[in-house]
Amino acid sequence: MQEVETRMDRRALAAAGVTVVLWASAFVSIRSAGQFYSPGALALGRLLVAALALGVILVVRGEGWPARKAWPGIAVSGVLWFGVYMVALNWGETEVEAGTAAMIINIGPLLIALLAGWFLHEGFPRKLLIGMAVSLAGAVVVGLSKSDGGASSILGVALCVVAALSWAVAILAQKPALRHASALQVTTFGCAIGAIACLPFAGQLVSQVAQAPTTATLNVVFLGVFPTALAFTTWAYALSRTTAGNMGATTYLVPTLVVLMSWALLSEIPGWLTLAGGVLCLIGVAISRRTRA
Repeated sequence: MQEVETRMDRRALAAAGVTVVLWASAFVSIRSAGQFYSPGALALGRLLVAALALGVILVVRGEGWPARKAWPGIAVSGVLWFGVYMVALNWGETEVEAGTAAMIINIGPLLIALLAGWFLHEGFPRKLLIGMAVSLAGAVVVGLSKSDGGASSILGVALCVVAALSWAVAILAQKPALRHASALQVTTFGCAIGAIACLPFAGQLVSQVAQAPTTATLNVVFLGVFPTALAFTTWAYALSRTTAGNMGATTYLVPTLVVLMSWALLSEIPGWLTLAGGVLCLIGVAISRRTRA
C-alpha cells in the first residue's frame, strides 16, 4: 500500500498529464473570457456547466451519494477550491497576465508542505523555510514588476496568492475524502458545492450572458467541461493513487505551458523582471521539494 501511495502508476501519471495541460489552457481561457465576464460570474458559469456535465456522467455510471465520511473533505474542497480559488484567480487575471498568474499560483505545492508541517505534524525543515522565503520573494518581484507605481497589479499578485493558499488547503481536505468516495463523486459534489457558494453572482451571470459575444460564452463552456469537469476528475483520480506532494510537483509544468499558450493565443509575453520573479517562485518550490526526497 505504501508503494502505491508513493509512486504514480502509468494511469495516474497519464491522468496527471491531462490535468496539467487542461489547467494550463484554463489560464488562457480565463484571461480571454474575463474581458466580458466578471470574476464571480465567470466562476459560477464555469461551475454550473461542470456540475451539469459531471452530474449526467454520475447518473449514467450509477454512482450515488458519497459516504458520510467523505463529506467534510468534499465540502471544504468545494468551497475553497471550486469557489474561493476560482473567483480569486479570475479576479487576479484581470490584473496580471495569464503566465504571471500561473507562476504565482505555482507556490501552491510549497504551501501544501507548509500546512502539512502544521496540521500533519511533519515539521519545518530548514530547506522548506528557505524555499518558502525564496518563493515569497519571487511573488514580490512579480508584483513590483507589474505595478507601474500603482496598486492594481499588486492586488492581482495578492489574489493569485490567495488562490494558491485556497488550493493548498483544499488538497489537504480532498485527500482524505478520496479514501471514502470515488474521484467522480468527490469532483461532482465538490463542484456543486462551489457553484452554490458562487450563487450570489447569479444576477451578474445572467446579465453578462445576454451581452457577451458567443466566443466568450463558448470559452465559459470550455472551462466548465474540460479544465473543470474533466481535469479536476483526472486530478482526483491521480491524487487517490499517490501523495499530495507528488501531485503538487506535477503542476510545476503549468507555468511554462501557460506562457507558451498565452504567447501563441493572446500575444502576452511577460517582461524579464516578471519572468525572473516567476523563476524565483519555482526555485523556492524546488528547494522545498528537496526535503521530500
